[in-house]
Amino acid sequence: MTNKSEINLTPSITASRGVVIDVAKAIPSRSTAIGIPVGENGAVPKEIGVDRAKLNAAGFEGKVGQTLAIPQPDGPVVIAVGVGTPKSLDAAKLRDASAAFARAAKKHGGLARTLTRAAGLRAQDAGQAVVEGVLLARYRYHAFKNTESDVPLAALILIDDRMQEVKKGVDRGRATATAVQLARDLANAPSTHMTATRMAKVAQSFANASRLKVEVFDQKKLLEMGCGGLLGVNAGSKEPARMIRLRYQPKGATGHLALVGKGIMYDSGGISLKTTHAMLAMKMDMSGAAAVLSAMTALNALGCKTAVTGYMMCTDNMPSGTALRLGDVLKTRNGKTIEIRNTDAEGRLILADGLALAAEEDPDAIVDIATLTGACMRALGTEMAGVMGNDQEFTDQVLHASASTDEPTWQLPLDKRYRSQIDSEIADLNNIGAENPGAITAALFLSEFVGDVPWAHIDIAGPMNAETDASWRSKGATGFGTRLLIDLALNFRRPVRAAGGKRAA
Repeated sequence: MTNKSEINLTPSITASRGVVIDVAKAIPSRSTAIGIPVGENGAVPKEIGVDRAKLNAAGFEGKVGQTLAIPQPDGPVVIAVGVGTPKSLDAAKLRDASAAFARAAKKHGGLARTLTRAAGLRAQDAGQAVVEGVLLARYRYHAFKNTESDVPLAALILIDDRMQEVKKGVDRGRATATAVQLARDLANAPSTHMTATRMAKVAQSFANASRLKVEVFDQKKLLEMGCGGLLGVNAGSKEPARMIRLRYQPKGATGHLALVGKGIMYDSGGISLKTTHAMLAMKMDMSGAAAVLSAMTALNALGCKTAVTGYMMCTDNMPSGTALRLGDVLKTRNGKTIEIRNTDAEGRLILADGLALAAEEDPDAIVDIATLTGACMRALGTEMAGVMGNDQEFTDQVLHASASTDEPTWQLPLDKRYRSQIDSEIADLNNIGAENPGAITAALFLSEFVGDVPWAHIDIAGPMNAETDASWRSKGATGFGTRLLIDLALNFRRPVRAAGGKRAA
């Protein structure tokens, strides 16, 4: 096995820092491929060099995501990039089109891209979408490769005369895309390398540059704090658990948002052992914690005015002679007891402690993000996350951030008719309900640990992983939720709460 100390666990974020991203009024000489947007109708830009009839004859109709490379006798390769109709073009479609361009130009290191002008699409938003699409599409995890066939991206130049506004979008897009690359690197890293203790070290390495205060809680501290959910799941592992608390505190903060991320570094299911196929992607079961850390690394660069506290609950879930057993009872941070009926329903156990700790600080709202249930994936598929919450005003903010970032979510009901399924005869709760409403009963379980604080739960079990390249999602860990959390923090508004600090009904 490769020595852990020899591996750069964040290779993609490190590589992306060397990419030149700028705005210019003309194509620079170092660009070897240039993307030219072409709509489904209207005039074809003269830079393409052929008319619409010839484009159509080649199968290119200008639909979003279509590309056509047109070699030139001199100068860079021209790539026609479909952007659909001008009236329907938004940031999401422009991001997808830019991702398609980046993949079509995968043999080129120096890219240029002319910006599309469309009513309702600001230059700043266009610049951000293009940068995000290109950087995220060109992402590859290569920490363990001895040879690399892909041409690394060296430069991306956006061509537009609205240079100041576009540059603002470029800077924002670079910050958000870099955060997603970090989340992907963390989730793609093998679990023998990305342990809970190593996750803590990665978080500490970003503290100064991101102006984060990082606190790491070891086994002894967790025991003193009464975090029985986290410690119970950790009981079967040789790797010690860690709770990592991150604090971002800007001057004159306009609100306080808490983020809680599930960090199961590897999920075997415990003694409720998963099948081989179900275990294949379980190094990514810490994608929620990765999204929390990665989102928080971008807040200072983006000028976030919301105070944000992050809780990363990190451990393996392994079978052994000391592992959690069915019928065991755990006591969590807020004093509630939980009967274990399935050791593969472990994510909610560690989130229980994180949510309770977050609620103790009485933030304005809490959101947790977790690869929590197969039931949610069966309901919504692999491209959409489920959202549930106890406060519609705050839940709407999460849904709005989802729409703004094109990280799709769908609200599911937090229906209390299923609450009796998690009753226990010997404890306050049991850790699993019936199979069919599993996403809802898991959220009902989590709601027991937030008190009266406005709270929303994001289940990313489906979109955590991509089987193939698709739009801005590269094959492997997607980093889903990172940009959503960033947008939520940047635009956070305190939910209205009733007198006495209780949430409004």
